[in-house]
Amino acid sequence: MSSPHTQLPAVTAQASHLVDPTLVPHRFRSNRAADRLMRRILGVRSLDLRSGEGAHRTFRISVVISALRCLITYVAIPVLVPILSLAGWVAAPVGIALCAIAAINGVISLRRFWRADHSHRWTYTAFIGAVFTILTVSTITELGRLGVTP
Repeated sequence: MSSPHTQLPAVTAQASHLVDPTLVPHRFRSNRAADRLMRRILGVRSLDLRSGEGAHRTFRISVVISALRCLITYVAIPVLVPILSLAGWVAAPVGIALCAIAAINGVISLRRFWRADHSHRWTYTAFIGAVFTILTVSTITELGRLGVTP
């Protein structure tokens, strides 16, 4: 007959495979000032290794929405506007709405890249910065179609 103390390590060893490695505390890849500033701007306070999976999915959704916006703004609307006599009052709101949706998905995916401490987080940050610049120019153009000057 064995004591309860001798059985405890065996139970611990058996249960150790049940621990989710994404919940084990980790340190961020880098603690440089630029990394700390970006985490503070994005509101990233803790590491979530599972967030990387969602980051890639959200990134793909953001790119698809941006592509859809481009197709609608630069292909469908220029063809449909003359046919249906739908001036800028249709094109501009659709373009603005799609820009907003793409920007929101961009921010969500950027936060996920940083929460996951993804190795390419800075590359993606630069890319999404370029996308945000294009979305900003597009939004200003669409507001100009509506007669609104920012």
